[in-house]
Amino acid sequence: MMLRPRHITGAVVAAVALWIAVPRHAVADGQAQPAQNEAPGAPGRLTVTVGKSLIIDSPLNIQRISVANGDLVEAVAVNPKEVLINGKVAGETSLIVWQQNGSRLLYDLTIRSSPLRLDAVRQQLTREFPNNNINITFENETAFVRGTVKDVNAADRVMAIAQTLGKAINLLRVDVPAGDTQILLKVKFADVDRSAQVQLGVNLASGAGNQSTAVSTGQFSPITVTGNSNTVGNNTQKSTTFGVTDALNIFMFRPDLNLATTIKALQSTNQLQMLAEPNVLAINGKQASFVAGGEFPFPMLQGGAGVGAVTIAFREFGVRLNFLPQITPRGTIHLQVAPEVSSLDYANAVTFQGFTIPALSTRRVVTEVELESGQSFVVAGLLDNRTTNNLNKIPGLANIPLLGNLFKTKSTAKSNTELMVIVTPEIVRPIPAGQAVPQLNYTTKFMPPNSSIEMRQPGMSTTGPVPVQPPSDSVPIEELIQQQKMGQAPPNPAMPQFQLVPVPVPQAAGPASPGLAPTPMPAPSGAPASGGK
Repeated sequence: MMLRPRHITGAVVAAVALWIAVPRHAVADGQAQPAQNEAPGAPGRLTVTVGKSLIIDSPLNIQRISVANGDLVEAVAVNPKEVLINGKVAGETSLIVWQQNGSRLLYDLTIRSSPLRLDAVRQQLTREFPNNNINITFENETAFVRGTVKDVNAADRVMAIAQTLGKAINLLRVDVPAGDTQILLKVKFADVDRSAQVQLGVNLASGAGNQSTAVSTGQFSPITVTGNSNTVGNNTQKSTTFGVTDALNIFMFRPDLNLATTIKALQSTNQLQMLAEPNVLAINGKQASFVAGGEFPFPMLQGGAGVGAVTIAFREFGVRLNFLPQITPRGTIHLQVAPEVSSLDYANAVTFQGFTIPALSTRRVVTEVELESGQSFVVAGLLDNRTTNNLNKIPGLANIPLLGNLFKTKSTAKSNTELMVIVTPEIVRPIPAGQAVPQLNYTTKFMPPNSSIEMRQPGMSTTGPVPVQPPSDSVPIEELIQQQKMGQAPPNPAMPQFQLVPVPVPQAAGPASPGLAPTPMPAPSGAPASGGK
């Protein structure tokens, strides 16, 4: 079969037109080819790297260009037949090119990240963690970090490096940590409080001359003079009654002169010695608290709808110790410590509706120190010396030689307080199994036990050995962080606030005003109902 020349010319023209219709793609760093074996009419597939460019050639003039996501790529018409594609952000999008004859060219664009950033991150991880097998991959704008590190701090550093790529998923595992360090804090409160007082004075009183006369400076309790008269028939008998309120006075009375005298001559000394040594154990980085004491009740008036009502609240007293230890990278122990010793003070008590409410004598320290294991710090000290002189006299009469001393009263009080607070932290280990534990020395024997068995859980001889090896050498980092958060107290050893719990008290029957019945509050066991220390 022979073809005519014009038929041959038409076939060649059609073949050339078909070859020209296929676009050419050139990138700055090489030639990007469309995917092979694509179905007819399927979009072409192009790949460009972030920070690089791709050129699309069209055999016909281009009328319009559309990019589905302009944040990923930038399409620029260089001339009527060429389009420049610049990769901006990794991802996927579509490109549509409308040609002059009405035909369209469809492309699926894949913008991939530059491997230079990923390689730089991998090199940094290898340099920082040469002994750890850490693998990082980057897919769909997300970095996936896998491997095993020794602790949580190392995992945080790995993730900080990986997050330079953008979003990072932590798939690291952490080696099972060793046992936490335990710290024993010893606190010593040493307090010596001494006081001495001397009082000297004279009060005079007389009922002579049908008069009641008393002379006093008012510093000490004066003598009260009361005149009495009794009439029997036609005779009237007069008498005088002297009242003395201070039983410690020296009282002298002259019946013939109807003259009474009280002499205040008293010397007193008080001494208080206190030594408190609370000890408490805590894990490194965890707060510990110790309280040894009690609570005393006191009435409290209510406001609002229950105005005038009285409830009972409680406040703690005794020995309290709060501290938070932290082992520093230098090997020292950083302490946030707040020791306190308080006791009931009936010398400064107040009386409210028949109730005696004691004051609190408190010694408290809140500070932060840093020292090595076994070292001691005197975190607080106090030396307080006081002398108080009170002199009262009657003007004029007190200036008479010799006799003027009868119209003077004098009181001298001296006090000395010495206080010292010492803290000593120690890194300790548990007492090994089988060794003796500390025992108290009981002064009185207890009753013999009722049961022949020990009141405790049976040992391994009955239950069998306990596995000491962890089930795996590493755990997921989320699991370890969750275990560390469980039971962790806030790192603040400041003194806790007292919680006042109102307890309604039944009102006493009768027309009396609202309030507690004036029944004396029983004093705590071992404490005086009134008086000084």
